[in-house]
Amino acid sequence: MSTEQNVQTVKDFFAAIGRGDREALLALVADDIEWIIPGKDWPLAGTHSGHAGVANLLETASRSLETSTEPQEFVAQGDRVLVAGFARGKVKTTNKPFDDDWIFAITVRDGKLTSIREYVDTQALARASAAETDPTHSLRDCGAAQRAS
Repeated sequence: MSTEQNVQTVKDFFAAIGRGDREALLALVADDIEWIIPGKDWPLAGTHSGHAGVANLLETASRSLETSTEPQEFVAQGDRVLVAGFARGKVKTTNKPFDDDWIFAITVRDGKLTSIREYVDTQALARASAAETDPTHSLRDCGAAQRAS
């Protein structure tokens, strides 16, 4: 496939993400895809392999985050497409917002994504994932609990 066709395949992939169209997204990825999100101690980090791994990643992301993502730039050479973009959302468990500048390094072969390496703003996501540590809040809760008993 041409470089232009590879870019269009990646654009179709991000359009499917934006629509929440899991079937269209899975149709665009190879059966043996490998989606890597570097990091640890974060629900989305790790290597996600095959359609089952991608489906699990999407389900985990759906349970963990509310987000909208906007690819802003596509740079391609041969079967490699780099995408720079921006996401805004919130972590559901903390209800804290985040802004995330990201890069996806994608390999496309025969019209299917075969490899994704996703680089995200881990610091922004860590801040949004962190629980509140306001000691006066927990003291007020203890006092309220004591008065209620």
